[in-house]
Amino acid sequence: MKHYLQFNDLSADECNYVFARAALIKKKFKSYEKHHTLADRTLAMIFEKASTRTRVSFEAGMYQLGGSVVHLTTGDSQLGRAEPIEDSAKVISRMTDLVMIRTFEQTKIERFAAHSRVPVINGLTNEFHPCQILADIFTYIEQRGSIAGKTVAWVGDGNNMANTWLQAADLLGFTVHVSTPSGYEIDQSIAGLRSADSYRVFDDPLSACAGADLVTTDVWTSMGYEAENEARMKAFASWRVSNTMMAAAASDALFMHCLPAHRGEEVDADVIDGPQSVVWDEAENRMHVQKALMEYLLLGRLD
Repeated sequence: MKHYLQFNDLSADECNYVFARAALIKKKFKSYEKHHTLADRTLAMIFEKASTRTRVSFEAGMYQLGGSVVHLTTGDSQLGRAEPIEDSAKVISRMTDLVMIRTFEQTKIERFAAHSRVPVINGLTNEFHPCQILADIFTYIEQRGSIAGKTVAWVGDGNNMANTWLQAADLLGFTVHVSTPSGYEIDQSIAGLRSADSYRVFDDPLSACAGADLVTTDVWTSMGYEAENEARMKAFASWRVSNTMMAAAASDALFMHCLPAHRGEEVDADVIDGPQSVVWDEAENRMHVQKALMEYLLLGRLD
């Protein structure tokens, strides 16, 4: 049994299988061809953090695979009433085939997985967002081919997305240019990297974007950090992805954002709504990649 709690829980070979499988699943979806490989399987979705894209992509995806879904929040289950995580894991995993959790601390999902009889998927934690980066890389492959040897510019907060990009670069052989305001830097130890060979840090976001094949960002204030919003608005003022930054990138560079986006804050409207933006493909691809991931965790490799 395999869990997917961090990006590097899959090997490079397994990631490439998931990408190839996602392409097949997406092609069948676009052709209205049924793909019910998970018929009679049940996914439990547990939300401590609210979400639009995560819920819709997992729920719709599981139904499209022929399975069913149980949706739980801390407000309508014992998860919000001080039941030990370990007990919840033992019960829920006896009744379902797969569990997706979107929560705060990474330790919560690790404790759940340690006592689960079925695969557990990280739908987002404070430290990592592996399903999003799977979708982002799949989107890049669709648009431009292999990401190996390419450069991704991360502009903004050294958050869960940045940590996951570092893991992905280390695993799949590309480079991340990271630029964050002072006080919001990445922490290599969170990503668990043995070296800094796969990323470079830039004080100037424009320099980070120079020659990049992909420029990406996230909101300045992630969920759970709302009390810091005013301070972050000031600190991040120079880290808005602009047309100037995109012009410094490679001529065929793409722009991505995991959404929701705040136009005029972390990205200019001309960029996210412009010709280099692939955010809508990126959002849809969450569903297709996650379908491939769920299928792989439950069934292994299929011909």
